[in-house]
Amino acid sequence: MTTPLGRTPSLNALRAFEVASRHPNFRLAAQELGVTQGAVAQQIRALEAELGLKLFERHRRTLALTANGQRYVVGVRRAFDLLAEATRSLRPEPGHLTVSVTPTFATKWLMPRLGAYTQAHPATELRVLATERISHFQTEAIDLAVRYGRPPFGPGLQADLLFEECLVAVASPQAQARWAGAGRATLLHDGQSSWELYFEQCGRNALAAPAGDGGPASQAIRFNQTTLAIDAALMGQGLALVQEHFVARDLATGRLVQACPEKLRTDAGYYLVCPRKQRHPEAVALARRWFLQQAAQ
Repeated sequence: MTTPLGRTPSLNALRAFEVASRHPNFRLAAQELGVTQGAVAQQIRALEAELGLKLFERHRRTLALTANGQRYVVGVRRAFDLLAEATRSLRPEPGHLTVSVTPTFATKWLMPRLGAYTQAHPATELRVLATERISHFQTEAIDLAVRYGRPPFGPGLQADLLFEECLVAVASPQAQARWAGAGRATLLHDGQSSWELYFEQCGRNALAAPAGDGGPASQAIRFNQTTLAIDAALMGQGLALVQEHFVARDLATGRLVQACPEKLRTDAGYYLVCPRKQRHPEAVALARRWFLQQAAQ
């Protein structure tokens, strides 16, 4: 005789809780779930009421898991992982491989090499998920991910260094000539570049221009993605401080020039990350070898 299941909260509420636990606020959790911020907050309140426990500390602009929330989310994630694995086992897709990357990595590094990948692995369909957020390997069926930062990236994950962070200041040849004549340059900022750190480590005279707001320029344009800063530099809008590997082809063809010889190296890097326990170990091993070979060239 089958023992009846004990009463558990709704899956929608548990999913909202798991997603919210990975974000600093309900707004970002709502974006991932594709619902309103109010709906997420309502689900969390209902879950807390049903459990009789407080799962989050609500601060003015951020969320923080309580001790009970930290304990609970471990089991909830494990349960969702089991559900995802059970579903995948019913409809395996050995011919597909999903890789999660940032939009900049996708457009500036991966896309120019996709032809080489499909030629090397004609039997595997590569699915590229370009997103700024950190994807969840199990619940989103991610096989590989390229992540920026410093390891470790989490338990049960294997990380291989693709390339270290090395930032260079680049501009179009026309913009550099214009800036050299005027003695001023517009600095293009993105979420990762740090002009202040660049001038601190390379010297404020690295670009040989008068000091302004945080460096040699009084004007600045800010973007939320590195690829936008690179495109703006290509259009002659100013100087971008970006990962050297993302502009290597543009530098080689002369579409961009390195505005000064100094390079900013940090202890961060771009890593190829995958679960140690994989759904398609042979396909992942082949893709992993290909990514590492391409990065070494």
